[in-house]
Amino acid sequence: MPARNPEEIHRLWAEAYNASDLESLVALYESGAALVPQPGQAPGVGSSAIRDVLQSFLAQKGELGIEIETTSVIEAGDQALLSSRLCLTGVGRDGKPVAITHNSSEAARRQADGSWRYVIDNPFGGD
Repeated sequence: MPARNPEEIHRLWAEAYNASDLESLVALYESGAALVPQPGQAPGVGSSAIRDVLQSFLAQKGELGIEIETTSVIEAGDQALLSSRLCLTGVGRDGKPVAITHNSSEAARRQADGSWRYVIDNPFGGD
């Protein structure tokens, strides 16, 4: 299901991540979008690189669930700047409890069909 407004991307991303649904995650990004894999690393750019980054996120998931709280949305025409607070909780692949919280920043664009997709996703951009 596509995002019908910018902040809906956060809810759809969390649902797809929690379901380990790689295809739904990839569908939330434009084909030439950029996704930062780790703080300080160069972003993955383009569908293939984004798929690889998202696959690595899911591979490290263990029994982690994510909640995403939208903290800011600024729209300007067909573009939006979003900020959110991410909370990962559960049991890591090593069997130890995990509780990680950080802030993200993203840019999204309205598509020709009215849906919204990420253009830039920096999950660590607000820390």
